[in-house]
Amino acid sequence: MLYLGFLLCIIVRMSTSHPILQKIAQRIKGARSARKWSIRELAERSGVSPRFLTTLESGGGNISVVRLSDVCDALGIALHEIFAPDPDLSRGVVALVGLKGAGKSTLGKALAAQQNIPYSELDELIEEEAGMSLGEVFSLHGESYYRRMELEALQNYLSRNERGVLSTGGGIVTHGESWELLTDQCVTVWLHASPEEHMERVLQQGDQRPVKGRTNAMDELRLLLQSRERLYRKAHIHVSTSHRPPTESVTELVREVQAMAG
Repeated sequence: MLYLGFLLCIIVRMSTSHPILQKIAQRIKGARSARKWSIRELAERSGVSPRFLTTLESGGGNISVVRLSDVCDALGIALHEIFAPDPDLSRGVVALVGLKGAGKSTLGKALAAQQNIPYSELDELIEEEAGMSLGEVFSLHGESYYRRMELEALQNYLSRNERGVLSTGGGIVTHGESWELLTDQCVTVWLHASPEEHMERVLQQGDQRPVKGRTNAMDELRLLLQSRERLYRKAHIHVSTSHRPPTESVTELVREVQAMAG
């Protein structure tokens, strides 16, 4: 923290061409775009003028620490996240996260086909490791055993694959060790949609479990999304799949991944 404080103190003295200012611009613009806010909306929430925010997002705004903190607070991100190192893309693994119904399988398979790289689903790898179905894993051993198998399957996958697209379970963000491993070694992508679309897609897949015996299924889903949103937002890339065809979401996903790699 002392180093971060020292780093922040010298920002105001840097020239507008400094790489740190470019990183600030990229992170702020990315966070704002993920929330689908306009420059004016962020200005109203942060108290920083639209004109200066425009300059900031272009990489030319030499912002003070206090004002940067105001912008981060408005976006709901920690100040230190702005200066976190870029993910290591040398492995070339794109990991998709999000609740069931977000489009992970559909977009994951399309992205893998487009990039000519293998596609895998972590739950299937867990079944292979455990030698039983997920239903049996949960009924016989419980969630804690599943989480241990999830971490083991993830470690084995990353040790064997230098490139690929990996679709993960919706709750992996709640398991600190697995989530940390993903964010350290993969490009993590949060796919998200409205609660109504999540539910509709799951039911269209023939899975009645979310509503079976639950009169408040939609309320429960909204609470689940709300409780995990803070964790999902730590993914490197955010892509909305709401009210758009899969091809459009894949195009955005490819563009964002290539931007990070470039």
